[in-house]
Amino acid sequence: MAKQYWLLKSEPNTFSLSDLAKSPKKTTCWEGVRNYQARNLMREMKKGDDVLFYHSNADPPAAVGTASIAREAYADTYQFDPKSKYFDAKADPENPRWEMVDVRYGKPFTRALGLPELREQKALAGMELLRKGSRLSVQRVTAKQWRAILKLGGL
Repeated sequence: MAKQYWLLKSEPNTFSLSDLAKSPKKTTCWEGVRNYQARNLMREMKKGDDVLFYHSNADPPAAVGTASIAREAYADTYQFDPKSKYFDAKADPENPRWEMVDVRYGKPFTRALGLPELREQKALAGMELLRKGSRLSVQRVTAKQWRAILKLGGL
């Protein structure tokens, strides 16, 4: 199967690209996704797929670097933990409702690529991130969009 490309959004004050770089083995689980469409996209991720790391709820929101999928989708254990903010009382351990993937740090861009700048790029026309009202935290990225963003980011 061909390599796939993804965009993962995270609020930098909650978990930033720098936090990922400081994680043990520069890898962490991507827990807490509680949207069925985003979960379904995560189920399609394969080990080795590339990821654009995007800081949402920033000024401006921006693509800040790369990562990769280190482990394919598996049950998000936080759904079963009553002390977790991601607890789901309806989740069934025999048939988990929510899943997560493991993400490994890649490289930071030489500069943050703010949303206004990304909107100006013809090569990114049709990108889900740039669609008005797009709020999904997990998104597909085409190979062409991936290459264009890497070039803008100095990688």
